[in-house]
Amino acid sequence: MVHVATKFLSTLTVISLIVTTYTTFSMNKTMIEWEIIYTSNTSLNIPILLDPTSMLFTSTVLLIASSVMQFAKTYMINDKFSDRFIILVLMFVSSMIMLILLPHTMFLLLGWDGLGITSFILVIYYNNPKSLGAGMITAMTNRIGDVMMLMTIALMLNESNWLTMNQWMNNKFTIIAAMMVLIAAMTKSAQMPFSSWLPAAMAAPTPVSALVHSSTLVTAGVYLIYRFFPLMEKWSSFKPVLLIISTMTMLMASASAMAECDMKKIIALSTLSQVAMMMFTLSLGLPEIAFFHLITHALFKALLFICAGNMIDIHHHSQDLRLMGNLSNQLPISTTSILIANMALCGMPFLSGFYSKDLIIESSSMMMMKKNTVIMILFIIATTMTTAYSSRMTIHMILSPTQSQPSQYINEKESHTMSTMSLSLMAIMGGSTMNWIFISPIMEPNFSSIFKYMAPIMMLSGLVMGLSSYYYAYPMLNPLIQMNCSMWFSSPLSSHLSPNALMKLPILELKENDQGWSFIPFTLYAQSTFTSFYMIKSQHSLTTKSMLCISIIMLWLSLSMM
Repeated sequence: MVHVATKFLSTLTVISLIVTTYTTFSMNKTMIEWEIIYTSNTSLNIPILLDPTSMLFTSTVLLIASSVMQFAKTYMINDKFSDRFIILVLMFVSSMIMLILLPHTMFLLLGWDGLGITSFILVIYYNNPKSLGAGMITAMTNRIGDVMMLMTIALMLNESNWLTMNQWMNNKFTIIAAMMVLIAAMTKSAQMPFSSWLPAAMAAPTPVSALVHSSTLVTAGVYLIYRFFPLMEKWSSFKPVLLIISTMTMLMASASAMAECDMKKIIALSTLSQVAMMMFTLSLGLPEIAFFHLITHALFKALLFICAGNMIDIHHHSQDLRLMGNLSNQLPISTTSILIANMALCGMPFLSGFYSKDLIIESSSMMMMKKNTVIMILFIIATTMTTAYSSRMTIHMILSPTQSQPSQYINEKESHTMSTMSLSLMAIMGGSTMNWIFISPIMEPNFSSIFKYMAPIMMLSGLVMGLSSYYYAYPMLNPLIQMNCSMWFSSPLSSHLSPNALMKLPILELKENDQGWSFIPFTLYAQSTFTSFYMIKSQHSLTTKSMLCISIIMLWLSLSMM
């Protein structure tokens, strides 16, 4: 079944690329209405939007999905439920394409909710306690976004229009709808304070991680704001709020990646950092550049995950970066591909990430340097750390001595090689091609020389930081390291803050009310005492201090923007 799915996705990719080429060079936007049900009184039509943006995104999703399916041929070869896995992945991709191509909010909700449900099933695929816990965090966080989307649709009913292109007139519901769309996008794109589910979703198989972290689940929130951007601009506080949240998320993800040794978690945190950079670009009022970075990031991030999955598979599914070394002699193709992906992530000139990332750095520097110096400094630090943790991971895999067992036989599999070679080509040429087609004819920004030098200076500074972090180890008991390992305590806050009390309270209700172990006055007293005791007990001093520190930082950033 894997071979059939791979051929099917490859065929769809070719068709989608042909349509993308036609719509891009002809600059046509086509709306196709497919009438499904027609009765004497009502009819149900499905609108399909074919424009350069939607078709380019669809082609990217299908290209990555076909490469991931090629990679899954050997990665999931020993799984007895591989057919079930393939069906779930196809449902996942179908939900994302529905979200992209259908501008009808009811079908947008189906795609949005389909992403949440299928991602939950894929996260708990291995059916162990860690996967189940990660799946619960993922599902509960995405449920918040689903509720916000439902409420947005209810407001759209008040406007008597279901299309997302109808960006509503200024009325009393505009700000409420914009706030709901922003919260829904934040939950899907894992922005603070909803960031903890993204590293937890690493419990899914590596092919799923390559899809989730490149072009599907986490980018759905960015694409939602991109489509609703005319509506979002009608809310005056949209840009300042998103600017603060995205900056803090970018800084938190980069700092946490510097403290991690789990390869998949480092790549997941790099995804969180890059998605926050897209949100940062949207907050500056540059949706086209944000979408450009979304596409280029999808290409090299899928390549990074597939190469990492190849190395994890060879090392008996060990994800510890410290147990890998001297892989350039053992896996030359995978090592070259992961080096290309890491350099594209850092913004190395003439790779795909350079064209979008350089535009973001130069535009933000020109717009923010005089208006908000604090935000700009934090953005520079976070972007510099991107190069630092990427170079640290590369050094561990290439320059460190061999850590594998002497009897271990290492070779590269053909399916892994085919999937990495196609994505490596796109990671090299994709950015320049899209810059030539989409960016250069529309905008030719003129920057002063000081802004042109910022990107290479940040990349060189990050390289020095990555080398120092590799050669100079820091004790793990350092409170700063502990804070970064827990993503600024967002993981404990989302999973260990109050569930102990709230989960044990129903047991008390069962014993004292339903089973009648005590009188009513004592029951009320026992419940109040029980609740107070466990709610106080769950507020650990470290968690409370972390909440206070994060609140002070957010307040300081808010005041600095005034």
